[in-house]
Amino acid sequence: MGLNDRIARRRAGAAPQDTAEREPGPAGTETGTVAAVRAADPLAGVRRRVHQALLDVLGPQMYADVGGDDDLRRRVRETVAEVLAAEETPLTAADRARIADEVTDDILGHGPLEPLLRDPDVSEIMVNGPDLIFVERSGRIEEVETRFADDAHLRRVIDRIVSRVGRHVDEASPMVDARLPDGSRVNAVVSPIALDGSILTIRKFSKDPYTVEDLIAFGTLTRPVAEVLSACVRGRLDMVISGGTGSGKTTTLNVLSSFVPSGDRIVTIEDAAELQLRQKHVLRLESRPANTEGRGEVTIRDLVRNALRMRPDRIVVGEVRDGAALDMLQAMNTGHDGSLTTVHANTPRDTLARLETMVLMAGVDLPARAIREQIASAIDVIVQVTRMKDGVRRITHVTEVTGMEGEVVTLQDIFVFDYRAGMDETGRYRGTLVPTGLRPRFLDEIAKAGVTIPPGTFGGTW
Repeated sequence: MGLNDRIARRRAGAAPQDTAEREPGPAGTETGTVAAVRAADPLAGVRRRVHQALLDVLGPQMYADVGGDDDLRRRVRETVAEVLAAEETPLTAADRARIADEVTDDILGHGPLEPLLRDPDVSEIMVNGPDLIFVERSGRIEEVETRFADDAHLRRVIDRIVSRVGRHVDEASPMVDARLPDGSRVNAVVSPIALDGSILTIRKFSKDPYTVEDLIAFGTLTRPVAEVLSACVRGRLDMVISGGTGSGKTTTLNVLSSFVPSGDRIVTIEDAAELQLRQKHVLRLESRPANTEGRGEVTIRDLVRNALRMRPDRIVVGEVRDGAALDMLQAMNTGHDGSLTTVHANTPRDTLARLETMVLMAGVDLPARAIREQIASAIDVIVQVTRMKDGVRRITHVTEVTGMEGEVVTLQDIFVFDYRAGMDETGRYRGTLVPTGLRPRFLDEIAKAGVTIPPGTFGGTW
């Protein structure tokens, strides 16, 4: 049976979608809901018919192992063009192109989110149910007109995303972390936990990873600070990037990782793989949740312990949030100098408290002093990142861990952000990172690796 015959047969059989469009109201007219949908989008009916006809015609081939993604996209577009050619509703060329793009995105991509994912100015997409979508542009959050047809439509997109990385989301497991093929981070929450419709949050990552020059241009850091951080990485100091949610910790970690010499063997460990290291000798590990039977879980802590057997020169942990902190500190203290990780914390001092708490989550009965001595011995530098009120993500502290005084881990700030400069007429901070004038103790340590920093970089005279 040819394509046109199939379409004609569907029309003659009064498909459920068509019946729904003609469902009479109390006075023999369309229901208010259907009429409102038609008034809002007169092409909705055509789009549904084309979508269903495409599934009827091409459905068996959608998952056939023939060709690649490009070949499948070509066949979908050709079939959509044939279906539209047989459509009786008068359509302009622009309408046909729009319907073809939307149906193709819905079948092969991420539905109405596809244009937002392609928009380079959008850094985050927040779907608060099928009818309310926000995006972040240039650090500012704004609502967009994009909508899903209903919650079932949104759930299909969520299922497509998580299934690609071997994960699932349903009533028994209503929360999931996943990633897109480009490394963008995805979090989804569905019913019964989400009360007003499924929730989807996508934190996009640039296809071309940001470089240190990009961060300097954005105002995240200054060139002298970039040179100091580069020297710290090359000098094999153990570093922690701390900050709140959405502050830019992973982006900063990516940039700092780019300073690692190409000859080092690097093991990266993440919940959802998003680091984009350009070195050749990189081994990427990703944790795995338990399956529906509660088996097969592989935690960050498991991966950190296993990484020690892989002869790494450096270990890069995307984020430490539990008992894996103990294993990470032990790795830093046992010959894996130059390791990097991130931690959720609001200040450098809070970072130490968070690490101490997470070590206790490992279930070991260690006295507080022993934990703090581990922290003071393992960590050399804390880089604090903050998303400020003007929407710009900036490094606000570069702080050295100098040792212990009694029961307290001692810190000294090397660079701090100058808030006293105030804000300009557009609400943007005028300040920048300024040196405190203190001489870092780590200068002697990095000198052992043949790395030096001009003394004037830190201000002051010593």
